[in-house]
Amino acid sequence: MAYTYEIVEFVPGRRLVMRTAEGPFPMETSYTFKPAANGSTRMTLRNRGTPAGFSRMFAPFMEAAMRRANRKDLAALKTRLERQGS
Repeated sequence: MAYTYEIVEFVPGRRLVMRTAEGPFPMETSYTFKPAANGSTRMTLRNRGTPAGFSRMFAPFMEAAMRRANRKDLAALKTRLERQGS
């Protein structure tokens, strides 16, 4: 799935919120960052969207595809960050 996002909120080190400018259906993605144990950071990711029209029919499939894409992207990010730390 390909989307074009616009950043609608950015608080360095704390929060990033993006909304789709183009894509299969309107969606908002937010990342929240909080300090965690041992100097690490806890990141919370939230996707919200409401498919309309033709997209509504495919919503269950898109939800599953989004979950897979998120897991894949976060695993790649984790690998990169851990490589930088070593």
